[in-house]
Amino acid sequence: MNHLLTTIFENHSTFYMEVCIDPFNKRIRVDDYRGNIKQILVRAEELVKQHQVEKLIIKARMEDTISLFEFGLQPEAIVDHYFRGSDAYFYTKYYISDRKKNDHWMTEDAIIHSIYQLDHVQQNLTPPKDYEIKKADESQATKLSALYRQVFQIYPTPLNDPEYIKKTMQSGTIYYVFLHQGDIVSAASAEINDFYKNAELTDCATLPEHRKYGLMKLLLNELEGELIKKGIFCSYSIARSLSFGMNAALYQLGYSYRGRLMNNVYIYDKLEDMNMWVKNLAGC
Repeated sequence: MNHLLTTIFENHSTFYMEVCIDPFNKRIRVDDYRGNIKQILVRAEELVKQHQVEKLIIKARMEDTISLFEFGLQPEAIVDHYFRGSDAYFYTKYYISDRKKNDHWMTEDAIIHSIYQLDHVQQNLTPPKDYEIKKADESQATKLSALYRQVFQIYPTPLNDPEYIKKTMQSGTIYYVFLHQGDIVSAASAEINDFYKNAELTDCATLPEHRKYGLMKLLLNELEGELIKKGIFCSYSIARSLSFGMNAALYQLGYSYRGRLMNNVYIYDKLEDMNMWVKNLAGC
């Protein structure tokens, strides 16, 4: 299976679309578009058939809601202020029955309910002095890839490849890490969309024996600080719906739940549902 994502840009006489082809996760995602929405949807379904994928995702505008429903798409999540202040609606459509089935939905609902009962006040986290937080650079790509290889049996993007990590850094993705005795034991990144001024906090991983110190919250705080310096205030993160810890961490960092993407990516050992969390870093 080809693990590498491909982005294509289609310019037609009546529309433009930017499409991510994701063969590993058997899906296509329309990340941007303008023009004739009905022709865009027809073309998107042509690409679904061409690449034999099981799921279509469109980051849509509210004004296109009727056309999306007419084509059989349904909303699964929202990111507030995604498009330079306007909200993005993640509409989806499934092309095989198995991709639409879910045995964990009630459990995932219960996790969200439990998380919203938690105290919103963050503890002051101070890991032991032998943990050092720093911004990663290309020289640490090999150590980063080793961390991701240890934590994730399967991951939606090829983070086990140092060259892929270097490529993301060159494209503007920021990584922060915790070092312990010279090894990277925890990491997270911010994937920045400079045009629309938003960022996804992603690639969160901590080795099990280092998870008791709240390292991930500290990494995400550092990444948020970097985004604010760049004038980016729309921050969002997509967490495994069955992971109480990661969802709780985002909630306690001030993120709000905004929906669930069903059977969205292969992670660990199976297709997983992913929860959407959103935060306005401007504090509004």
